[in-house]
Amino acid sequence: MSCDADVSLDAWLADLAEAGLVRAVVSAPDPVLAGEGAEVDPTDPAVIGLAADLVATMRVSPGCVGLAAPQIGVSARVFAVDVTGHPKTVTSHGTFVLCNATVVSASRWRPGREGCMSVPDLTGDVKRASRVVVEGVLPGTGESVRLTTDGFEARALQHEIDHCAGLLFLDRVAGAHALYQRKVYL
Repeated sequence: MSCDADVSLDAWLADLAEAGLVRAVVSAPDPVLAGEGAEVDPTDPAVIGLAADLVATMRVSPGCVGLAAPQIGVSARVFAVDVTGHPKTVTSHGTFVLCNATVVSASRWRPGREGCMSVPDLTGDVKRASRVVVEGVLPGTGESVRLTTDGFEARALQHEIDHCAGLLFLDRVAGAHALYQRKVYL
């Protein structure tokens, strides 16, 4: 995307978050988390509303860097990501929402610790590509985009795409030895 597109996209996302409803996050073993999400029409007003709800919910959730539609009870291939400000972030495309996203290339596989709002009590070590190219469609405009990213943002994208396919990080850990009780800081 060009700089001008980034500026208008940022303004659109700010408006989107303001218009969205904060939704409850479902927890495992809710069946919506295990089903493959349906492809969506990114220009459908219901999908645009869903995108707004995802951004609004993500913004009020401490530590949240991504949220997929199944996590708010909607079986659809839509998710929001924003890794801005996270200490592990090297590359960041800011806040964005993608529909019908797929990983088209992945390389440099590395293990890393993951958590999830839908699995609030555990974290786990998951091996993921640290460099990915993802294609998806922006809600509202229907514009196809291709994102190339690395590091923590690449991990977040893969995590959310997994949610849209009915997978949790628990499905990717090597075994019980790679699961940990989430630390609670008071």
